[in-house]
Amino acid sequence: MGYGNILVVDDDQLMLDFLKEALVRQGYNVDTAEDGREALDKVKGKGYDLVITDVRMPGVDGMTVLESVKRDFPNTDVVVITAYGTIRNAVEAMRMGAYDYLTKPFSVDEVELVVSRALERRKLILENIRLRQELEKVQGLRTLIGQSPAMRKVLEMVEMVAPTRATVLIQGESGTGKELIADAIHRLSPRKDGPFVKVNCAALPEGLVESELFGHEKGAFTHAVKRFRGRFELADGGTLLLDEIGEVSPSVQVKLLRVLQEGIFERVGGEESLQVDVRVIATTNKDLWKAVQEGKFREDLYYRLQVVPIYIPPLRERKEDIPLLVQHFLRKYGRQEGKEKLAVSERALEMLTSYDWPGNVRELENAIERAVILTKGKVLKPEHFLIGGIRREKEPDEGPVTLEEMERRLILRTLREEGGHRTRTAQRLGISVRTLRNKLNQYRREGFL
Repeated sequence: MGYGNILVVDDDQLMLDFLKEALVRQGYNVDTAEDGREALDKVKGKGYDLVITDVRMPGVDGMTVLESVKRDFPNTDVVVITAYGTIRNAVEAMRMGAYDYLTKPFSVDEVELVVSRALERRKLILENIRLRQELEKVQGLRTLIGQSPAMRKVLEMVEMVAPTRATVLIQGESGTGKELIADAIHRLSPRKDGPFVKVNCAALPEGLVESELFGHEKGAFTHAVKRFRGRFELADGGTLLLDEIGEVSPSVQVKLLRVLQEGIFERVGGEESLQVDVRVIATTNKDLWKAVQEGKFREDLYYRLQVVPIYIPPLRERKEDIPLLVQHFLRKYGRQEGKEKLAVSERALEMLTSYDWPGNVRELENAIERAVILTKGKVLKPEHFLIGGIRREKEPDEGPVTLEEMERRLILRTLREEGGHRTRTAQRLGISVRTLRNKLNQYRREGFL
């Protein structure tokens, strides 16, 4: 039996009835249209898996139907039918995107064969699209390391907000990975093929921020020797990341509010209003609401920015993510330095996990990179790390800790902290109770429980 929604278009009522009966008998859902104009109206109102259309019809002909369907619904296949089936007509139809053609008179078997092949092709196309979207989702999130409940909430927010047009405000201490979150949102969004433009508001002199964001006209100020396109223009059709948004001046805040509300701005020194389609993601390591209360940041801009707020917790509040981050950076810099078989000792891992990391993930990454570069052995030990400006004391020889061992210790420690409560333990670890139960059974067999 078949599947799919099919539209049959022909000005010959006998042919319409013949095709509909044959296709319905095979299990397809079939609609009909007696001319091209009716067909185009139906296609716009309802999605079809396949359109079968006669070529020669009064008014809007089959070639026009074919062209319109392939333009507006490129994944919908079209089969053309003609009693005037010269090779020239067939070649022209195929050139315009038709899947196949049928020449009158044709048999029921011919129709069923062409239709089944067309719908099987569409099924494969849609499956490939789905798989590609899943892959893009995985790739978009692969740089975001963490299984703690706090990070899982962040990842869930990223997945929910990415497909939308909403403005996002990402808050968190320096080094927590705000730019990585912004990058993931862009790569998972419909704008992923558009530009992703970044500007660090804190790194620009106050007098240049407005020009950098909105551009300037020739002669707008000293040294403005030619027209300059700002970041909003460069990001048209894509995403603009405003890093450290809390640093911009009140005058720039006014222009930002307008472009967020209306999508319109003028270059510095210019009178022409420019329209742009830009999604804005802003980041800050400050308490913006406190800045609002102190009169340093506009309240209306604050609410416009935080349509969707995302808070990234500091590393000291999600220490269960540290072993995963250590392994990630160990692999990254091990490959980079040609030391791919490096491991970390148990004492070193305990030291890294117990430290509060005021510089957050960035500080941890720098510590791992330095240790990888400076070590001559196969195991990173406490003395290889410079943490908080202090080099750790040398410890006795100890064995390396594998990723499996790190996982086991994390699970068992969390289980102890939760007083043996499996549901709470699984929730903290971001795994299912069933997975936790299987892990504990494995540890019991291996003698760890």
